[in-house]
Amino acid sequence: MSPAQRLSVLDRTFLDFESDSYPQHVGATLIFEIGPLRNAAGGIDADRVRSHIESRLYRIPRYRQRLAWIPIEHHPVWVDDDRFNIHYHVRHAALPKPGSERQLKRLAARIMSQRLDYGKPLWELWVIEGLDGDRAALISKTHHCMIDGIAGVDLLTILLSLDPDDEADAAPRWLPDEPPSPLELAGAEVWRRATMPITALRGLAAAAQHPSETIARVREQAGAVIEALGAGMVPASNTPLNQDLGPHRRFDWLTFDLAPVREIKKRLGGTVNDVVLTTVAGALGDFLEQRGVTRARQCGLELRAMVPVSVRPIEARGTTGNQIALWVTPLPIAETDPRRRLAAVAEITTGLKRSKQALGAEVLATVSEWTVPTLLSLASRVAYRNRASNLVVTNVPGPQLPLYLLGARVLETYPMLNLLTRQSLGVALFSYAGRLHWGFIADWDLVPDLHDFVVAIERAFGDLCEAAELPRPVSQKPHEAPDVAD
Repeated sequence: MSPAQRLSVLDRTFLDFESDSYPQHVGATLIFEIGPLRNAAGGIDADRVRSHIESRLYRIPRYRQRLAWIPIEHHPVWVDDDRFNIHYHVRHAALPKPGSERQLKRLAARIMSQRLDYGKPLWELWVIEGLDGDRAALISKTHHCMIDGIAGVDLLTILLSLDPDDEADAAPRWLPDEPPSPLELAGAEVWRRATMPITALRGLAAAAQHPSETIARVREQAGAVIEALGAGMVPASNTPLNQDLGPHRRFDWLTFDLAPVREIKKRLGGTVNDVVLTTVAGALGDFLEQRGVTRARQCGLELRAMVPVSVRPIEARGTTGNQIALWVTPLPIAETDPRRRLAAVAEITTGLKRSKQALGAEVLATVSEWTVPTLLSLASRVAYRNRASNLVVTNVPGPQLPLYLLGARVLETYPMLNLLTRQSLGVALFSYAGRLHWGFIADWDLVPDLHDFVVAIERAFGDLCEAAELPRPVSQKPHEAPDVAD
């Protein structure tokens, strides 16, 4: 890796979005059996975990790099952190015994509310002991400018293992490159811009050899940009969930077996993601009605989810950075029949797959790289301020075999999203070991009733199960009474 690596325009966007009220990191809460990680005092051997994490960092060098900025242009680059200290990034904390899952949710939400320090590598990993049932937890927190959902899964496979007998490797010696000076950064940028016309001429020469194909491609890309921008210009309906946020967060979760989700799509049609969006649409309609928002068709209420779609090629698996496009997806919340709601969602997503929204986003990012780096950030800000969508719903497929941390089996993993402009609720899913784990992040003040939404998700999924002539799922965990004083 070069001493200074420029952030892509898409990665930079998450830095541009960040403020005290909108921290732009993502994360996960992993619950695991303490088992072989128990120390002599009965707690967790955090030093052993820390040494294990450090031994794997050579495979993800970004995690020992910090941000620097090119003078004048002020575009961020990655440089080695010559003061890297693993003890700063891998932290140890405990719940008051016997620690409950409610206390763990509160702690995860508090950690997610705090911004990362730009002067250090943009990640933290908290080792949490004291959870009841002879369990412990890991709370990960990584800036979105470093990873997207698929990159996060790749990170898990580096830190965890399929082998319960896997031991920590000896950490290779790491020698950081000396960070470049501001003058060196400026010189590298001048050289990059000086060589851009050469790259452009090569592209033009190649295009001139196939003029008809080039014209068709340019037309397609232009239409895709118009379609992508148009999707963000027409505002979705305003709701109590779409207000200015504060800096504090709530976090909750839910788990389903993956088998009935697959059976629903088999019996009723669609995909796993369609089943997820149908469940969210049903729950959102119920939840808003509890807030006094009528969802009947004649009211003209139009809610949309922003759905990230990975465009990461197979050969790019294992790399950091963001390679995603976004679908602006209407949610048929007015449809109360679950079977018809799933059919409507499947029709919508089929149309989105045929659309050029994803291509338009890629073209806009490429144009930004060649012209004004903030172009994509400005377009995104306009779309979100114009309320292109009401919330983000993301579904990331994970490994279906159990993973282990130094022999301790990972039981559950709940993803945690970043919240965007005037979106007080985010829904993230992660499939792991035959189960579908839902993570719900929300603004502390705007969504004090987050647990009611979790219950609505469970109810909406049960309705889908009944429509597919499957038994309603039995809650895998007892419901905790909502506590707005948390």
